[in-house]
Formats: sequence, C-alpha cells, structure tokens
Amino acid sequence: MLLSRKPDHANREGRVEQDNVAVPVLAAIPAPSQRSLRGLDWFIFFLADVQTGFGPFIAVYLTTQKWTQVEIGFVLSIGGIVALIGQMPGGAIIDAAKSERLVAGLAIATIGCCALAYAAMPIFPVVVAAATLHAAASCVLGPAIAAISLGLVGPLKIGERLGRNARFASLGNGVAAAVMGTAGYLLSSRSVFLVTFLLAIPTLIALSRIREEEVDIARCHGEMPREAPVPGDTNIWHLIRQRPLIVFALSVLLLQLANASMMPLMASAVTARSSQWATVLVAFCIVVPQAIVALLSPTVGRKAQAWGRRPLLLIGFGALAIRGVLFATVRDPYLLVAVQVFDGFTAAVFAVMIPLVVADVAFGSGHFNLAQGIVGTATGIGASLSTALGGYVSDRFGNATAFFGLAGIAATGLLLILFVMPETRRAGIATKEMAG
Repeated sequence: MLLSRKPDHANREGRVEQDNVAVPVLAAIPAPSQRSLRGLDWFIFFLADVQTGFGPFIAVYLTTQKWTQVEIGFVLSIGGIVALIGQMPGGAIIDAAKSERLVAGLAIATIGCCALAYAAMPIFPVVVAAATLHAAASCVLGPAIAAISLGLVGPLKIGERLGRNARFASLGNGVAAAVMGTAGYLLSSRSVFLVTFLLAIPTLIALSRIREEEVDIARCHGEMPREAPVPGDTNIWHLIRQRPLIVFALSVLLLQLANASMMPLMASAVTARSSQWATVLVAFCIVVPQAIVALLSPTVGRKAQAWGRRPLLLIGFGALAIRGVLFATVRDPYLLVAVQVFDGFTAAVFAVMIPLVVADVAFGSGHFNLAQGIVGTATGIGASLSTALGGYVSDRFGNATAFFGLAGIAATGLLLILFVMPETRRAGIATKEMAG
C-alpha cells in the first residue's frame, strides 16, 4: 500500500517547490502483468511506425500527384494548426474518458483510415479531411500513452516507464523510416500510405494486449484517492495557475524555439557545402539522435528519480546550446554528424522529462492530461515560431548568426530552469506494503 500524510490546499504549490513533502494517499501499489507491459511496449513501437508514414512522405506523394507547392503547404498548415489548437482539448478528452484504451484504439483506427484515404483518393477535399482527422487523432494519442503508462505503473515508477516508452518510440521511428523509404523507392510513394494502413493492425493488436483491469482510471487522470474531498485541489484553474507548470511550459516553449529550426538550417548548410553527399549526411544526422534516444532514455528515467528533475533538464538545455554553437562554428559537413550526438542527449532527456514533470506538477489534480495539453500547446507554439525566426535570421544575417541566436535561446531556457524552475520530484512519498 502507499501511505503518506495529507497537506492542506494552501500549501500544495509550496509542496511541489520544496520537493520531499509527503502527499496524502492510501492506495494499492500497482503490479501490472508482463503481458500488459509488453503490450504497451509494442503499442508504442508500432504507433511510431504508423505516425512516421505521415510528415515528409505526404509532400513527396502529393508532388508525384501533380499538386502545387501552395496546395501542399495549405494541407500541411491545416494539420499543424489543428495539432496546435487540439492539444488542450485532446488532454481534456483523455481526462474525461472512462477507457483510455478505447480512445487510443479509435484514434489509431482513424489514422489508419486517413492513410488509406491518401492512397485511394488524393483529391483536395479528401486530403484536407484526412489531414484534419489525422492531426485531431494525434492530439489524443500522446496524452493517452502517458495516461495508460501512469495507470499501469503508478507515480513511483512512471520515470522508468517513460524512459522505456521513449526507447520503443525511437526504435519504431527508425525501423519505419527504413521500411517506408524502401517501399517508396522500390514500389511507389503511394505504397507508403498502404504500409501505414497495414501497420495500424498490429498497433491495435498490441493495444488489446494491455489488460483493461490493470489500467487504473484514477491514476490515468492523475487523481489521488482521498478520505474526503479537498476543495480546490482538483480545480482546473488552480492547476493552470501553478507556478511550476507555467515556468515549465515556458521552458518547453524556449526549447522548441531553439531546437525546431536547427535541423532544417543544418540540412541547408550541408547541402551548400557538400551537395553530392547531402542526402546521406542528413540521413545520418537523423539516425544518430534516434539511436542515442533508444540507448539512453531508460537511464534518464532512472536518474530522474535518483537525481531529481532539474539536473537532467539542465543537461538537456546545455546540450542544445552546445549543439547550436558547434553548428555555427564547425565547417566540415562530416563533423556535423558527430555534433548530432548532442541532439540525441537533448531528445533523450525531454522525451522522458516532459511527461514526467507534468505528472509531478499535476499529481492529485485529476487533470494530468489537460496539463500535458498545456505543455503540448507551448511545444507547438515554440516549434512554429522557430522555423520562421530561424529562416528569417539565416536569410538576413547568415547561418552562423542564426545558430548562435538559437544557442542563446537554449541558454535562456537553461537559466530559467536553473534560477526559476522548482524541483518537482516527490521524493518524500513514502511507500509501505500493508497486509490485506
């Protein structure tokens, strides 16, 4: 059983900032079966495969269908806008759901049908509808995975579980990119979407392996069993006003503002310096971080519990700042692949830490997934602004200035974590196994 003391509502935010203060709860320690845990592993792996079928492959496919760049850009913009505004509603839907597995299954089925629509009828109304539905379905999948993970293993083991999630997502991305790239080369760009549709089937099978009765709904939503209700503790506005959540959302915005445009700018620089090998070098620059994420993510989850959250967040921002400086100063295009190791460190840290810190801050509120949506919105805003800002500075002042500027933004995020962000690890939660 999980046993600890109950604080009053007025001290809830201070409890997060001071770390090591116990939280009132009396609940059974979760012991999910290996079948459910393995099912979650493979669900995340195949889901990454399915999601990889969209993105760059859409532009390639629609170009082969004689679409103009304006039309392609419009479709991609629609998907981006829906994904941005759908983050908080998607989290709220998961918080209101009685079965996260059912919501996730419906979202996967929707994405599979969207892939089939792309392949079967690439006309403007169908593609716009498919892009909209795909973006909307994706808005609930991220919160659903984190919610199912929390519901299975509980708050004490969520760090390690999120690290494992990031490993299987990274492996899925790498495998899918290779498979779909091969299919597109040997068959046609249309085959990528047929493969995506087919991959939805093992994704649903893996999801069905997660036992419904082992996914605790209260834990999924970040709720906390109580002897009596605590007024305000589960209030949405109380959650949104929490300083740790606001500071963390701002830091994630800065992360994406610094990070999102680095890879496109680097790809342009590599093409200018070594056009013959540009495609191969850019491919390696994508694969190297994915390999590091797969390797390091479980370790990040374990260290987050041992060290706390802030040291790892500082490492992530520090690696991003160093990467920006090196991109600005390294001239050899082949050495840029080695620089991408720092991207792997940043990705491994934040793939685990974003849902983990949100789980810390939203603990006991019952609105864990809404809080994920708030941080997800900050992510989308930062990424959208980054590409425009990075491109503008690069065109006006050159790539080196753009990279130094992005490194400066990353350094600002590091200072925000260092001086403003409180430690959110709840090391003071005591566990005790009780009979009966």
